[in-house]
Amino acid sequence: MSPAPLLPPLAGKVALVTGSTRGLGYAIATAMAEAGATVVVSSRKEDACVEAARRIGEETGGSVHPLPLHVGDWDAIEPALDQIVAEHGDLDVLVNNAGIAPLAPSLLEVGESLFDKTIEVNLRGPFRLMAVAGDRMVRRGGGSIINISSIGAERPSPAEAMYAAAKNGLNALTRAFAQEYAPTVRVNCVMPGAFATDMADSWDEDFIGLVVDRLPAARLGRPEELAGLVVHLASDVAGYTTGALIPVDGGRTAVY
Repeated sequence: MSPAPLLPPLAGKVALVTGSTRGLGYAIATAMAEAGATVVVSSRKEDACVEAARRIGEETGGSVHPLPLHVGDWDAIEPALDQIVAEHGDLDVLVNNAGIAPLAPSLLEVGESLFDKTIEVNLRGPFRLMAVAGDRMVRRGGGSIINISSIGAERPSPAEAMYAAAKNGLNALTRAFAQEYAPTVRVNCVMPGAFATDMADSWDEDFIGLVVDRLPAARLGRPEELAGLVVHLASDVAGYTTGALIPVDGGRTAVY
């Protein structure tokens, strides 16, 4: 008698990935679909969600669905999660990836509206998503939340101070929510360094040289190198990992 075939690591799970129409979020959503999850692709723009879901579904053969959602809209979050459960039966995995990283000429020139928007999208939205999704996961018996932060949270430059502060707050929320919803729901955080996404297409060779200078990996990361870790954290194999802040940065934070 031949052994039963192994199921993909996320088979039967429903995953919401915010900010997943491009960049690292797109790579994460793709990897989750490949791993057998039903994936909900989400960002602010409906047409971008529809197109990304279509492409990922065609690339992976998986079950991928669009859901427009502005994570900074506090009142929109609970109805969006209601919709996911109504349409797909459950929510097992939340990936808080949506974010903005505006730069300012100087910290003195940062305006109140830009500051508030940065906190709204990078910190307030993920907080509300974790609170609502985590509570539901506890009541249904389990789940996994993965936050996408940044090594800038620990190594901030003045230009990215607002973004770094929000991501440092997300690191703190990761550890707080890991306790709040323990032991039923696991909450972890991945801190990316520099990756070769569409954002990096505008970087010239001199800037890339500065980014990888003294970097042990000596190159930019490939999006799939981060996405694989997120899939692992979402899976039951990572059952003993919670409250972790994990840099995926080519060794950047190891260098002084």
